[in-house]
Amino acid sequence: MSVKKHLISIIGPTAIGKTNLAIALSKKFHAPILSSDSRQFYKEMYIGTAVPSKEELSAAPHFFIQHKSIKDNYSVGDFEREAMDFLKNHFLKNDVAIMVGGSGLYTDAVCKGLDEFPEIPNQIRADLNESLAHFGLEKLTNRLKELDPKSYEQIAIDNPVRVIRALEVCLASGKPYSSFLNQPKKKRPFLVHTINISAPRDTLYERINLRVDLMIKNGLEEEVRGLFDQKKLNALNTVGYKEFFNYIEGKITRETAIEEIKKNSRRFAKRQLTWNRKNTEALVVNYKNALEESMTYLKKVIPTPQNINS
Repeated sequence: MSVKKHLISIIGPTAIGKTNLAIALSKKFHAPILSSDSRQFYKEMYIGTAVPSKEELSAAPHFFIQHKSIKDNYSVGDFEREAMDFLKNHFLKNDVAIMVGGSGLYTDAVCKGLDEFPEIPNQIRADLNESLAHFGLEKLTNRLKELDPKSYEQIAIDNPVRVIRALEVCLASGKPYSSFLNQPKKKRPFLVHTINISAPRDTLYERINLRVDLMIKNGLEEEVRGLFDQKKLNALNTVGYKEFFNYIEGKITRETAIEEIKKNSRRFAKRQLTWNRKNTEALVVNYKNALEESMTYLKKVIPTPQNINS
């Protein structure tokens, strides 16, 4: 591959319109879409993860969507390897690919490569998982706040996999997990053009609330009930599922569960915004004019006008 190959990476908070822009750009550049949304990898989770509709999936070639089971162990390292293999083969005959997703760690793994971390003794990992099982996630998040306040503010602290990963690095190295981040990145054999979709905070929150209402209307509760027996799997410990699990177990009312989903979705969006702000090289586009602003920029940096549909 040469540097004449281009990966368009679309980022932005949940419900901002990333899928629509990806499909529009896919049609313009005749390019496939890779999903870097870690919640959309799992075939058992459809409604609560806002997987593109059948119409959207048929409008453009999509990859890395619902290709794994919630029972599979699938890490960000696995995704990096598989996505890089896909791009290597794709770029043999094509110049442009598109990646879209709300999982910043997975997106950065492809665009920049993963940071190098110390080896973790098995006992540390076992102790942390035992603490999670006996005392719950809050004890671990409080410990992370003490050892690495920066990571506590930046990672998804409602995700036990992310919390345990940060803690095990802290404990194994004696250094904050955050100190291992943002190391010199791997050189990629393609150019990355990042587009960050933005909207006013009030507008974003309104879009999130509307999306949750649509998920409820489309049968999110029924989807969650069908997965209840597997609720302890890490993939299901995520917004939209854990709240309904609490409702099904009688811990909260249905109305409270829905409000919690909206609240936790807004919190998730805030973390995404914090993560995305680190990417100072990204082109920030307004959600209302995302395609027009993106194309104005991309036509300047991707010198293949013969492949672009105007």
